[in-house]
Amino acid sequence: MITRESQRLSSVTIMILMVTLVWSVTLQTCIARKGRHWRHHHSSSSSSSTLSDSLSSKKPKSHHNSHSHKSKPQLKTPPPKSGSPVLPQPPQVQPPPSPQVQPPPPSPLPLQPLEGSQEFNVLDFGAKGDGMSDDTEAFEAAWASACKVEASTMVIPPDYIFLVGPISFSGPYCQANIVFQLDGMIVAPTDSESWGRGLLWWIEFTKLKGITIQGNGVIDGRGTGWWQQDNPFDYPIDDDFKLIVPLNNTVQERPPMPIRSELNGMPSIKPTALRFYGSIDVTVTGITIQNSPQCHLKFDNCVQVLVHDVTVSSPGDSPNTDGIHLQNTRDVMIHTSTLACGDDCISIQTGCSNVYVHNVNCGPGHGISIGSLGKDSTKACVSNITVRDVVMHNTMTGVRIKTWQGGVGSVKGVLFSNIQLTEVQLPIVIDQFYCDHSKCKNQSSAVSVEGVTYENIRGTYTVKPVHFACSDSFPCVDVQLSGIELKPVQLQYHMYDPFCWKAFGLLNSPTVPPIDCLQIGKPARNGVHTDHDVCV
Repeated sequence: MITRESQRLSSVTIMILMVTLVWSVTLQTCIARKGRHWRHHHSSSSSSSTLSDSLSSKKPKSHHNSHSHKSKPQLKTPPPKSGSPVLPQPPQVQPPPSPQVQPPPPSPLPLQPLEGSQEFNVLDFGAKGDGMSDDTEAFEAAWASACKVEASTMVIPPDYIFLVGPISFSGPYCQANIVFQLDGMIVAPTDSESWGRGLLWWIEFTKLKGITIQGNGVIDGRGTGWWQQDNPFDYPIDDDFKLIVPLNNTVQERPPMPIRSELNGMPSIKPTALRFYGSIDVTVTGITIQNSPQCHLKFDNCVQVLVHDVTVSSPGDSPNTDGIHLQNTRDVMIHTSTLACGDDCISIQTGCSNVYVHNVNCGPGHGISIGSLGKDSTKACVSNITVRDVVMHNTMTGVRIKTWQGGVGSVKGVLFSNIQLTEVQLPIVIDQFYCDHSKCKNQSSAVSVEGVTYENIRGTYTVKPVHFACSDSFPCVDVQLSGIELKPVQLQYHMYDPFCWKAFGLLNSPTVPPIDCLQIGKPARNGVHTDHDVCV
């Protein structure tokens, strides 16, 4: 029989058990809440980090090296034990992610471009671009890097003036198709120490394949110091000045001797501003070359040359400053350019073939010339030359072929077409008695001239419209003229009628003035070169 005391004891035991059960359930719920909070916070941090990384990857690239910043590793908390009941919980409010650490500003010191970059800016290699500091070494270093990467670009940026001494950008171990992007200005040194005893070039590109010089920049040879010190009786003077006789001595054939105290001791050998040697597939476009000590732009032993939208600028009285000079170079196109200088706007020398010149403005200068050829009894071969759609103003000659006595070889297949002239002294010239010395002896051998066509050449002249002075032993043959209209303008020179000597060919239309001196047909006999002297 259960007593009252036993019933009271049982009730207390049951109550203790119920309290224990409730406390256990509450403890497990708290643990579950803590587990859900850890998992939610960890997931949010990962999402925030992923978004930050994604934005960082879309930042624009810089040519400077970037610095990497690694975040601190997060401590991981173990997940709650399995099997515990988890009650639904209200959403947790998360604090905003901490701001990303910004990289420090770039170092003011020059940095190498990123590995694999295709652009090599000379500023990154230490160039100052202030016009006074010597940037030659920086240019050499930038080229050394660009040389190793095919289709790379060496950048000379705008708004800087770079003082650069004599420099050679050379192969043959450079990669192909390098671009020299010139948008700033490059100037030559004016002290004699930089040139030593004299050099034949200032900036040279040699033995390259697929080299392009482009941009809106300027190459300034600062040649005034060289020109002023020239003894006018020492440097070669264009022989065709002999055809120009002033009226009442109003024009001096040679400038006065400079005063010695004004000379700055520059060497007698004057450099060409920009030269290409032994290169294939060369392009020069957009740039300006000015005030070269001697020739402005020269191509020697090159194949596949394209020059367009180029400006050459030097005074008309600067000595021997040819605009573009071609030698032993073939497959050339020159167009849409303005050439103003103190010598030939374009000079086509021995070893040139397949040259096409069109849409060029020439003046001042000495016109467009083939030659001089055969100097010192050498062999000269020139063929397939076309010059058309050219405007010339205030030049000494227009279109000209000039050869020395004693040379061998030939000039064949030449077309001068659609030439507009304004106050040109000697518009049409073939001179096989060329000599830029004070004395030259007569010789029987000559570079032969054959197959030259002049068509649609119009404008005004101030000395003589046509001058054909051909060799006695090798007369000019197959000279054809049509559409020639040249009217005189009396300025400060004696004026002369057309002149021909040993010139044979055909007048395909009436000319103004009449060129009656041209002999129709072919000569009775002509000189014959040996097999060794014939151009193939």
